[in-house]
Amino acid sequence: MKVRVRYAPSPTGHLHIGNARTALFNYLFARKHNGAFIVRIEDTDVARNVETGIESQMAYLKWLGLDWDESIDQDGGYGPYQQLERLDLYKKYANELLERGLAYKCYCTPKELESERDEMKARGDDKLHYSRKCLGAPEQDKPYTIRFKVPEDTSYTFNDLVKDEVTFRSEDIGDWVLMKQNGIPTYNFACAIDDYLMEISHVLRGEDHITNTPKQMMIFDAFKWRYPHYGHMTLIVNENNKKLSKRDASIIQFIDQYKALGYLPEAMFNFIALLGWSPEQEEEIFDHETLVKNFDENRLSTSPAKFDKDKLSYINNRYIKARSLDETIALCKPFLDEKSIGNDKSDAWFESLIEVFKDRLSYGKQIVDLYEDFFNQSFELVGEPLEFIKQEGVRNLIESFKTHIENQEKLTADTYKELIKISGKETGMKGKMLFMPIRISVSAAMHGPDLPKMMHLMGKALVIERLNKTLSVI
Repeated sequence: MKVRVRYAPSPTGHLHIGNARTALFNYLFARKHNGAFIVRIEDTDVARNVETGIESQMAYLKWLGLDWDESIDQDGGYGPYQQLERLDLYKKYANELLERGLAYKCYCTPKELESERDEMKARGDDKLHYSRKCLGAPEQDKPYTIRFKVPEDTSYTFNDLVKDEVTFRSEDIGDWVLMKQNGIPTYNFACAIDDYLMEISHVLRGEDHITNTPKQMMIFDAFKWRYPHYGHMTLIVNENNKKLSKRDASIIQFIDQYKALGYLPEAMFNFIALLGWSPEQEEEIFDHETLVKNFDENRLSTSPAKFDKDKLSYINNRYIKARSLDETIALCKPFLDEKSIGNDKSDAWFESLIEVFKDRLSYGKQIVDLYEDFFNQSFELVGEPLEFIKQEGVRNLIESFKTHIENQEKLTADTYKELIKISGKETGMKGKMLFMPIRISVSAAMHGPDLPKMMHLMGKALVIERLNKTLSVI
């Protein structure tokens, strides 16, 4: 059996992290098994579709590094790949079910259905299933839906790739709508028809879809089709182990937002792949090819996948560190330009800026915060840094260093490095007692970026200004 899997987004909004994970796992599964990865557009929820929804979904899948074998832009012989272009197919199969007595027309209005449910609730019924009052009703000249007649006393069991054996009972599922009054199919009906006609071998999706599975199996049974293999990935939860909600403002949840912040697509690909799947080895950094090679559906987690923001920052930082200086400048410069930072600076200044902060970057836009924290914070010597520079010999060291700087016309990172050594020899200071006082006297901090590069980035005037402030308090 040839592996054929599908990612089937609705064009109702931007690409969410949860949907991106579904797409990614289907993609990895297909590539690992030399199968086909299909992107199918499920656009039957007309009221919620947005104008640019399809283009946005496709664009950000490509940005993440996913390519597909079949879709609306790449016909593989199983199209159309957009459900609104397949309405005649759904109508054909719905009519066949009607003719065979496996479905029936329901003439109930929404108001009547609501009233029926209210009565069931008032009686305390534990199952709010449709009463079947239209089953066997004569033909009427009024709008109707088509309902599937759920078989009685039937079990629907499947061996889930993640959850092992799962069983649903037909008595827990009421007669459900196949076709709406407007001729548009419901999700479960269209999904089952498409999965069969497109020869989908495996359906990998989030566990919130697991209750849809028995309804889709009913359609396969009705036509005596063979089921695909189902696999339902566990939920993604936040750091409080709560289901990830689109209203959860503590986590950025849409792929376009990560792109806008300067996250790298290869890092996002890597991070998302670890949301509910674990490799055999402990390493967490995998390039695209290695993830395809190592992916094993048997290692999909049975526990909820925790969205770890620190892990994402770590992974993206690792990818940024691996980039060349020029690539990192290209990543960061648009964010600096947006804030008019460095408009009057040379290319060498930008190189120094990125060299100083590159190892601390978790995403591109963070360069603005690092810059502003460094240059615009108030220079205040307090606490442990102040106590450290009050030690004997520090004042002489700082005065020596300041004098050498004032006597230099051109200062580079290498020049600053050499002047530190010279001042150390003149004052007998070395090691921690050489470098730490100078760092504190120009940054008010005991730790930070490479010291000579940092001072070169600050510029001579600011370095001298801070050395003078330091001397005034010790």
